[in-house]
Amino acid sequence: MRGSEARRPDSVIDDPQAVALLERIDFPFEERFGPPRVGQWQALRARAFDDEVRRFLAAHPDGTVVALGEGLETGFWRVDNGRVRWLSVELPEMAALRRELLPAAPNLRLIERSALDESWMDEVDASRDVLVTAQGLLMYFKPDEVHGLIAACRDRFGGGGLVFDAIPRWLSERSQKGGLRGPSGYEPPPWLWGIDTRERRRLGARRLRAPHGRGVVGNVLLPQLLYVLAIRF
Repeated sequence: MRGSEARRPDSVIDDPQAVALLERIDFPFEERFGPPRVGQWQALRARAFDDEVRRFLAAHPDGTVVALGEGLETGFWRVDNGRVRWLSVELPEMAALRRELLPAAPNLRLIERSALDESWMDEVDASRDVLVTAQGLLMYFKPDEVHGLIAACRDRFGGGGLVFDAIPRWLSERSQKGGLRGPSGYEPPPWLWGIDTRERRRLGARRLRAPHGRGVVGNVLLPQLLYVLAIRF
């Protein structure tokens, strides 16, 4: 979705690495997932994360960004200031794919671990300023797993922060009943954790201002649907 959006001449995101990935991977994306109708939404979500990472790096240019469960996200190449220490925490099979498909960089390191395996925190220099990101990840964890992960980050990275996206609790509950199959027949895995006002307050999270995109949809509708939040530890 993001790569297809980046290909457009009027794209809302500059993401040459995502475009290169689409050209390298031989896979029937549209047949499997349907046409990229929500490409702009995906790109605006990525931009919301980029904006927060850039704010962090403006204040802490030598800081550490820990990206949990990136998959084939290419945010590092969009925001790299040449000084950030970027740690990508990924399962071994996805880490191997990132090494195969994405370029290496001296300030980019892969940690082959589950985001829920707290031993990855031992690899982070907590004396440096730390920002943890979790894009398209936490909704696939159980509520107690999400709470445990956030509590562990809070304990280990005091003074740092977490940026993550979430879905409404009602949508999480609906997904667990099935019936969210798209036009292509693809049905995403169930979303196990959702957020509402009570949960947001419990976590001490604030909703970030969403970037605006293209046309009425990108300037009015999509910013309302983006739910990217930040927590300060």
